Amino acid sequence: MSEDAGFRVGDVLRVACPFVDTRVEGLKWDYLSVEWPWWQRDYDSESFHWNGIVALGLDARTRVWGETELFRTDPAPQFLEPGDACRVGLPPTVVHVTAIDRFDPPQETGWLPRPHLAVAVLPRGLSYREYPDDSHLNGRGYDLHPDNGVPFTFEVLFRPYAFLQPGDEVADAAGRAWRFDGPWDWHAFDGAARPGAPEWPLALLTRHGTPCAPEAADEVARSTASGSHGETLRHWTDLTGASPTPAGC
Repeated sequence: MSEDAGFRVGDVLRVACPFVDTRVEGLKWDYLSVEWPWWQRDYDSESFHWNGIVALGLDARTRVWGETELFRTDPAPQFLEPGDACRVGLPPTVVHVTAIDRFDPPQETGWLPRPHLAVAVLPRGLSYREYPDDSHLNGRGYDLHPDNGVPFTFEVLFRPYAFLQPGDEVADAAGRAWRFDGPWDWHAFDGAARPGAPEWPLALLTRHGTPCAPEAADEVARSTASGSHGETLRHWTDLTGASPTPAGC
């Protein structure tokens, strides 16, 4: 998947949003709804009619925050009732990117600004594979829209294989040729059924379907002169507390 607006699938990020004043609109068994302070109603929307309210997910059994919900209120939900004043925001949280979608024209949502980009993430400790396709997350994560008016801040903590671009073709130390489609999405050209990953060091063969520039080849060789795919995976896992996205999901 291509890189968009500084994000890439596999990135480990720290995301945050400052807390601002709002009011509780409703409290149900599995969500707390608040007046959303960052968006405006899109009166030109033909398909969606947003009412100014956003629901934040709760665990229906414990009434604490749902495991995938990123936003928080102050006070916490158990201390709030409809009509109460509170603050809403996103405390600094480690997440990993599971999917990226672009919208051209911008996506019609019922609110303004209309987003051009959706970055699906999962918080630390949760893995993509834990969510079946029929779950409310549809197996991908919690969608953030970096350009929809919410004042997010994003810090990239780790980008595995930052020196490669999706679609790059490389040769590994074992003499096998591979196509890189993402840090955990490698395809060997020999068609071998055995699972695996390339053995470092790597030699960059092509980029964008053409022979690579010497500078790019030197960067890949230098970056893989030590270490291994396994070490990269272990570092990613230590940061995310998760299993990597299975290839082909």
